[in-house]
This record gives sequence, C-alpha cells and structure tokens, in this order.
Amino acid sequence: MRIGFGYDVHAFKEGRKLIIGGVEIPYRMGLDGHSDADVLTHAVMDAILGSLALGDIGQHFPDNDDKYLDIDSFILLGRVREMMEEQGYRLINLDSVVVAQEPRLSGFIPLMRERYAAALRVDVSRISVKATTEERMGFTGSLGGIKAYCTCLVDTADSE
Repeated sequence: MRIGFGYDVHAFKEGRKLIIGGVEIPYRMGLDGHSDADVLTHAVMDAILGSLALGDIGQHFPDNDDKYLDIDSFILLGRVREMMEEQGYRLINLDSVVVAQEPRLSGFIPLMRERYAAALRVDVSRISVKATTEERMGFTGSLGGIKAYCTCLVDTADSE
C-alpha cells in the first residue's frame, strides 16, 4: 500500500467558469489557471501521482504547453488513472477537502463524488469530498481564491 498527498491553490479571476471536482459551480468568478483550474482535481491528481512517486501534475502537464490550455482536468485525471494502472496499482480510497469562503459547495458534493468514482473506476463509497471555510481568515477567507487538499491510498491491483 502507498499513501499520497496533494495540494493545490488558485486565485479567483473574472470571466472564467468555476469548475470544482469536475462540476461547474454557478458563481461570479472562476479560478485562474492554464487548464480549467479545477483546484480539487489538481489536488487529487497530485495525491495519486505522489503515492506512486511519479512527480506532480506540473511535470506531466506543464502550464507552458498550449495543448493543456483550458483543458478539462478530468481528461488529465484519466491519464493519471492510466499511469496508476500501468504501474500495477488501483485506488483504495481518497479523502479530500476544498477550502472556500464562497461559494457554498455542499449541494455539489454528491455529484463531485460520483464524477470521481466514475473517472477512477471505483465505487463512490471510496471517494470523500468535504468543504470548509477559513472563517473569513487568510487567503481563502478574504476571497483571494480556493485551495484543496487530498490524500489517497493505493494498493497493487492484484491485492484484491
């Protein structure tokens, strides 16, 4: 078994859609980034890559490569899942948290969990997504942007 940890942060930006966990969230701003800036999915990918000592998403999907400009992060997540499978591993579970003062995310969490379960080919019971605020303190509390954390556990595919 291997444990991975991922973290990502993006600043708010006017004129962009807000995508978190593969779900478009109605809000007055989106997140700034080279891809769709899905902060939670970036943390999930880094956790999986980290569990396998395969580097990080910037190494595999650099932000100076135009083929990743505005790309749907779930396409990249699919590639990360393929890397995991090529290494002979499978996801046991993941636990994640989005830190955002706004917008309120609780109503979107079930759909996020379903999207991750489908993309990672696991039962939804293995996917945890939570949301919290920083009580109006710090970067996210002052509406500077959104950050996300994720841990995951992977095991060899033949261990089941």
